[in-house]
Amino acid sequence: MKSPAWTRKAGKNPKGGLNAAGRASYKAATGGTLKPPVKSGDNPRRASFLARMGGMPGPERDENGKPTRLLLSLQAWGASSKADAKKKAAAISARNKAKP
Repeated sequence: MKSPAWTRKAGKNPKGGLNAAGRASYKAATGGTLKPPVKSGDNPRRASFLARMGGMPGPERDENGKPTRLLLSLQAWGASSKADAKKKAAAISARNKAKP
């Protein structure tokens, strides 16, 4: 029996995160619902993701200079690095708090 697609290459988007098949297999395996990335805008879910992933340990690039899954995920959500993710998360949160 194969493992769920979200744990294999078949369920991973080469640009970062999970593809539709990966999200579907995650839901089938755990019952949890994962939404696709929010690439732009002031969505609070985007701010939360960028803040959380901006603080993750580990390198942005591997020993060969290729981007890690962490950096690819950040790029899929519209950030170019962990530092940029933290900055964007803070800016989005500030704009959301300023809205009436």
